[in-house]
Amino acid sequence: MIEVSGLHKAFGNLEVLKGIDMSVKRGEVVCIIGPSGSGKSTLLRCVNLLEEPNAGTVLVNDFEMTDPDVDIDKARRGIGMVFQGFNLFGHLSVLDNLTIAQRKVLKRDAEEAKSVAKENLRRVGLEEKINSMPSQLSGGQQQRVAIARALSMQPAVMLFDEPTSALDPELVGDVLGVMRTLANEGMTMLVVTHEMQFAREVADKVLFMDGGVVVEEGPPAQVIGDPQHERTQTFLRRVLNPVHAHD
Repeated sequence: MIEVSGLHKAFGNLEVLKGIDMSVKRGEVVCIIGPSGSGKSTLLRCVNLLEEPNAGTVLVNDFEMTDPDVDIDKARRGIGMVFQGFNLFGHLSVLDNLTIAQRKVLKRDAEEAKSVAKENLRRVGLEEKINSMPSQLSGGQQQRVAIARALSMQPAVMLFDEPTSALDPELVGDVLGVMRTLANEGMTMLVVTHEMQFAREVADKVLFMDGGVVVEEGPPAQVIGDPQHERTQTFLRRVLNPVHAHD
Protein backbone atom coordinates (compact mmCIF):
# COMPACT_ATOMS: atom_id res chain seq x y z
CA MET A 1 0.00 0.00 0.00
CA ILE A 2 2.91 2.34 0.75
CA GLU A 3 6.35 2.00 -0.79
CA VAL A 4 9.01 4.61 -0.03
CA SER A 5 12.44 4.34 -1.61
CA GLY A 6 15.53 6.52 -1.42
CA LEU A 7 13.59 9.38 0.17
CA HIS A 8 15.55 12.56 0.88
CA LYS A 9 14.22 15.82 2.28
CA ALA A 10 16.13 18.92 3.29
CA PHE A 11 14.96 22.27 4.61
CA GLY A 12 17.67 24.65 3.43
CA ASN A 13 20.96 23.15 4.61
CA LEU A 14 19.32 20.87 7.13
CA GLU A 15 18.97 17.35 5.76
CA VAL A 16 16.03 15.86 7.63
CA LEU A 17 15.57 12.59 5.71
CA LYS A 18 18.71 10.87 4.45
CA GLY A 19 17.54 8.10 2.17
CA ILE A 20 14.55 6.37 3.72
CA ASP A 21 13.31 3.01 2.44
CA MET A 22 10.18 1.56 3.97
CA SER A 23 6.96 -0.22 3.04
CA VAL A 24 3.54 -0.87 4.50
CA LYS A 25 1.56 -3.83 3.23
CA ARG A 26 -2.24 -3.90 2.91
CA GLY A 27 -3.81 -4.31 6.34
CA GLU A 28 -0.51 -3.75 8.13
CA VAL A 29 0.04 -1.37 11.05
CA VAL A 30 3.50 0.19 11.02
CA CYS A 31 4.57 2.42 13.93
CA ILE A 32 7.45 4.88 13.64
CA ILE A 33 9.19 5.74 16.89
CA GLY A 34 12.22 7.85 17.68
CA PRO A 35 13.39 11.06 19.34
CA SER A 36 12.01 14.48 18.42
CA GLY A 37 13.71 15.89 15.33
CA SER A 38 14.53 12.47 13.90
CA GLY A 39 12.41 13.09 10.78
CA LYS A 40 9.36 10.97 11.67
CA SER A 41 6.70 13.60 10.96
CA THR A 42 8.51 14.81 7.85
CA LEU A 43 8.49 11.25 6.51
CA LEU A 44 4.76 11.01 7.13
CA ARG A 45 4.12 14.37 5.45
CA CYS A 46 6.16 13.29 2.42
CA VAL A 47 3.93 10.23 2.03
CA ASN A 48 0.92 12.36 1.06
CA LEU A 49 3.09 15.13 -0.38
CA LEU A 50 2.34 17.75 2.25
CA GLU A 51 6.12 18.08 2.01
CA GLU A 52 7.82 17.80 -1.37
CA PRO A 53 10.71 15.29 -1.22
CA ASN A 54 14.06 16.33 -2.77
CA ALA A 55 14.76 12.84 -4.08
CA GLY A 56 13.29 9.35 -4.01
CA THR A 57 9.90 7.89 -4.81
CA VAL A 58 6.70 7.43 -2.83
CA LEU A 59 4.01 5.02 -4.00
CA VAL A 60 0.67 4.97 -2.19
CA ASN A 61 -2.21 2.75 -3.22
CA ASP A 62 -0.90 2.48 -6.81
CA PHE A 63 -0.33 6.24 -7.16
CA GLU A 64 3.21 7.48 -7.59
CA MET A 65 2.95 10.54 -5.37
CA THR A 66 6.34 11.83 -6.51
CA ASP A 67 5.47 11.74 -10.22
CA PRO A 68 5.13 15.38 -11.39
CA ASP A 69 2.10 14.36 -13.49
CA VAL A 70 0.21 12.60 -10.70
CA ASP A 71 -3.34 13.83 -10.01
CA ILE A 72 -2.51 14.70 -6.42
CA ASP A 73 -6.10 15.43 -5.36
CA LYS A 74 -7.23 12.05 -6.65
CA ALA A 75 -4.25 10.32 -5.03
CA ARG A 76 -4.91 11.99 -1.67
CA ARG A 77 -8.54 10.85 -1.66
CA GLY A 78 -7.37 7.39 -0.66
CA ILE A 79 -5.25 8.69 2.22
CA GLY A 80 -6.71 9.64 5.60
CA MET A 81 -4.53 11.92 7.72
CA VAL A 82 -4.84 12.63 11.44
CA PHE A 83 -2.51 15.27 12.93
CA GLN A 84 -1.41 16.25 16.44
CA GLY A 85 -3.82 19.18 16.29
CA PHE A 86 -7.38 18.26 15.47
CA ASN A 87 -7.77 20.68 12.54
CA LEU A 88 -11.54 20.71 12.83
CA PHE A 89 -13.43 23.68 11.43
CA GLY A 90 -14.41 25.56 14.58
CA HIS A 91 -17.40 27.29 12.98
CA LEU A 92 -18.94 24.03 11.75
CA SER A 93 -20.82 21.37 13.70
CA VAL A 94 -19.39 17.88 14.03
CA LEU A 95 -21.79 16.70 11.33
CA ASP A 96 -20.69 19.45 8.92
CA ASN A 97 -17.03 18.73 9.67
CA LEU A 98 -17.64 15.12 8.62
CA THR A 99 -19.74 15.82 5.53
CA ILE A 100 -18.12 18.85 3.86
CA ALA A 101 -15.33 16.95 2.08
CA GLN A 102 -17.60 14.00 1.29
CA ARG A 103 -19.94 16.35 -0.55
CA LYS A 104 -17.33 18.53 -2.23
CA VAL A 105 -14.72 15.90 -3.11
CA LEU A 106 -16.65 12.64 -3.38
CA LYS A 107 -19.84 14.38 -4.63
CA ARG A 108 -22.06 12.48 -2.21
CA ASP A 109 -25.51 13.91 -1.61
CA ALA A 110 -26.41 15.30 1.82
CA GLU A 111 -28.31 12.20 2.90
CA GLU A 112 -25.56 9.72 2.02
CA ALA A 113 -22.85 11.95 3.50
CA LYS A 114 -24.82 12.19 6.73
CA SER A 115 -25.35 8.45 6.99
CA VAL A 116 -21.62 7.80 6.41
CA ALA A 117 -20.80 10.46 9.03
CA LYS A 118 -23.15 8.86 11.57
CA GLU A 119 -21.67 5.43 11.01
CA ASN A 120 -18.12 6.72 11.54
CA LEU A 121 -19.08 8.68 14.64
CA ARG A 122 -20.54 5.44 15.95
CA ARG A 123 -17.22 3.72 15.24
CA VAL A 124 -15.38 6.25 17.42
CA GLY A 125 -18.08 6.24 20.11
CA LEU A 126 -19.39 9.77 19.57
CA GLU A 127 -22.77 9.39 17.84
CA GLU A 128 -24.43 11.62 20.42
CA LYS A 129 -22.09 14.54 19.55
CA ILE A 130 -23.21 14.81 15.92
CA ASN A 131 -24.75 18.27 16.41
CA SER A 132 -22.12 19.61 18.82
CA MET A 133 -19.57 22.28 17.95
CA PRO A 134 -15.87 21.40 18.31
CA SER A 135 -15.50 23.90 21.17
CA GLN A 136 -17.99 21.84 23.21
CA LEU A 137 -15.78 18.73 23.01
CA SER A 138 -12.73 17.65 24.97
CA GLY A 139 -9.44 17.32 23.13
CA GLY A 140 -9.82 13.54 23.06
CA GLN A 141 -13.30 13.81 21.60
CA GLN A 142 -12.10 16.30 18.98
CA GLN A 143 -9.36 13.90 17.97
CA ARG A 144 -11.84 11.05 17.68
CA VAL A 145 -14.04 13.29 15.50
CA ALA A 146 -10.96 14.02 13.36
CA ILE A 147 -10.45 10.25 12.94
CA ALA A 148 -14.14 9.79 12.05
CA ARG A 149 -13.82 12.61 9.51
CA ALA A 150 -10.85 10.91 7.86
CA LEU A 151 -12.70 7.57 7.84
CA SER A 152 -15.72 9.18 6.18
CA MET A 153 -13.67 9.55 3.00
CA GLN A 154 -13.23 5.74 3.01
CA PRO A 155 -9.44 5.91 2.71
CA ALA A 156 -7.37 2.91 1.70
CA VAL A 157 -4.69 3.92 4.18
CA MET A 158 -4.57 6.07 7.34
CA LEU A 159 -1.63 8.23 8.43
CA PHE A 160 -1.42 9.28 12.08
CA ASP A 161 1.09 11.94 13.15
CA GLU A 162 1.45 11.65 16.95
CA PRO A 163 -2.33 11.77 17.34
CA THR A 164 -2.22 11.67 21.15
CA SER A 165 0.68 14.01 21.91
CA ALA A 166 -1.51 17.10 22.42
CA LEU A 167 -3.96 15.32 24.72
CA ASP A 168 -4.28 15.20 28.48
CA PRO A 169 -3.05 11.79 29.68
CA GLU A 170 -6.49 10.55 30.74
CA LEU A 171 -7.87 11.16 27.23
CA VAL A 172 -5.14 9.27 25.38
CA GLY A 173 -6.68 5.84 26.02
CA ASP A 174 -9.93 6.63 24.17
CA VAL A 175 -8.08 7.69 21.01
CA LEU A 176 -5.74 4.69 21.13
CA GLY A 177 -8.77 2.47 21.67
CA VAL A 178 -10.30 3.73 18.42
CA MET A 179 -6.99 3.15 16.60
CA ARG A 180 -6.77 -0.34 18.07
CA THR A 181 -10.24 -1.13 16.72
CA LEU A 182 -9.29 0.17 13.27
CA ALA A 183 -6.20 -2.03 13.29
CA ASN A 184 -8.34 -5.04 14.22
CA GLU A 185 -10.68 -4.23 11.33
CA GLY A 186 -7.73 -4.48 8.96
CA MET A 187 -7.13 -0.79 8.21
CA THR A 188 -3.69 -0.09 6.72
CA MET A 189 -2.04 2.37 9.12
CA LEU A 190 1.23 4.28 9.35
CA VAL A 191 1.54 5.79 12.82
CA VAL A 192 4.13 8.16 14.25
CA THR A 193 3.78 7.72 18.01
CA HIS A 194 5.33 8.09 21.45
CA GLU A 195 2.99 5.46 22.86
CA MET A 196 5.29 2.47 23.23
CA GLN A 197 2.66 0.20 24.73
CA PHE A 198 0.39 0.85 21.73
CA ALA A 199 3.25 0.19 19.30
CA ARG A 200 4.15 -2.98 21.15
CA GLU A 201 0.58 -4.35 21.15
CA VAL A 202 -0.83 -3.15 17.84
CA ALA A 203 2.01 -2.73 15.34
CA ASP A 204 2.96 -5.45 12.89
CA LYS A 205 6.22 -3.62 12.34
CA VAL A 206 8.12 -0.89 14.20
CA LEU A 207 10.62 1.51 12.64
CA PHE A 208 13.05 3.31 14.91
CA MET A 209 14.27 6.54 13.31
CA ASP A 210 17.09 8.75 14.46
CA GLY A 211 18.97 11.48 12.63
CA GLY A 212 16.95 11.12 9.43
CA VAL A 213 17.56 7.41 8.89
CA VAL A 214 15.80 4.17 9.83
CA VAL A 215 18.18 2.72 12.40
CA GLU A 216 16.25 -0.46 13.08
CA GLU A 217 13.03 -2.10 11.94
CA GLY A 218 11.18 -5.31 12.62
CA PRO A 219 8.38 -6.79 14.74
CA PRO A 220 7.72 -4.91 18.01
CA ALA A 221 8.96 -7.83 20.11
CA GLN A 222 12.33 -7.37 18.44
CA VAL A 223 12.65 -3.58 18.08
CA ILE A 224 11.04 -2.61 21.40
CA GLY A 225 11.57 -5.86 23.29
CA ASP A 226 15.11 -6.73 22.21
CA PRO A 227 16.69 -3.82 20.27
CA GLN A 228 20.02 -4.57 18.59
CA HIS A 229 21.32 -1.04 18.05
CA GLU A 230 22.79 1.06 20.79
CA ARG A 231 20.82 4.14 19.65
CA THR A 232 17.56 2.20 19.88
CA GLN A 233 18.50 0.83 23.30
CA THR A 234 19.37 4.31 24.62
CA PHE A 235 16.14 5.83 23.30
CA LEU A 236 13.95 3.07 24.73
CA ARG A 237 15.70 3.20 28.10
CA ARG A 238 14.81 6.89 28.25
CA VAL A 239 11.17 6.54 27.21
CA LEU A 240 10.39 3.33 29.09
CA ASN A 241 12.14 4.33 32.34
CA PRO A 242 12.01 8.13 32.34
CA VAL A 243 12.78 8.21 36.08
CA HIS A 244 16.19 6.62 35.50
CA ALA A 245 16.97 8.48 32.30
CA HIS A 246 19.88 10.30 33.94
CA ASP A 247 21.55 7.09 35.17
